[in-house]
Amino acid sequence: MPEAVAEETLLAFDYGLKKIGVAIGNTLTRQARPLQVLRPVTKEQRFQAIEAVLREWGPQRVVVGLPLTTDGQEQYASLRCRRFANQLHGRYGLAVELVDERGTSVEAQAVLGNNDDDDAVAAALILQRYFDALPARQGSD
Repeated sequence: MPEAVAEETLLAFDYGLKKIGVAIGNTLTRQARPLQVLRPVTKEQRFQAIEAVLREWGPQRVVVGLPLTTDGQEQYASLRCRRFANQLHGRYGLAVELVDERGTSVEAQAVLGNNDDDDAVAAALILQRYFDALPARQGSD
C-alpha cells in the first residue's frame, strides 16, 4: 500500500516592489484562492506583513512567481523574485518553490474584468499552476 502523502498548506506570492499578491491552497484539494494584497512601503513593513500572514496560515511551503520574458528567459525582475524567495527561505525556514508566472497578470485582469488589485488573483493563478504540475495522487481512483 503506498504511503499517504502529507497534506500541506501553501501560500503563494506574486511579488512586486509596491504590492505583493498572496494566495492560499493545500495539496489535498489542489485548489488555490486569492487571499489578500500586501502594500508595504519599506522592507521592514514587507516582512512584518508577510510574517503576520505566515503566522495566521502556517504554511509548510511557499510558492513565488518567477517573471520570465515571453521567450522564457530571466530578466531583472527575475533576480528580485529569486532574492525574495531566498529571503523567505532564510528568514522562515520554509521550502520555497519558484513557478513561471508569465501571463498571470493578464489572466487575472480577465478574471476580474479590470486591473484593480489583480495581484492576489495572479498569486492564485501561480499557485494553481504549481498544483496542476504536481504528479497525480498516489492511491487515488
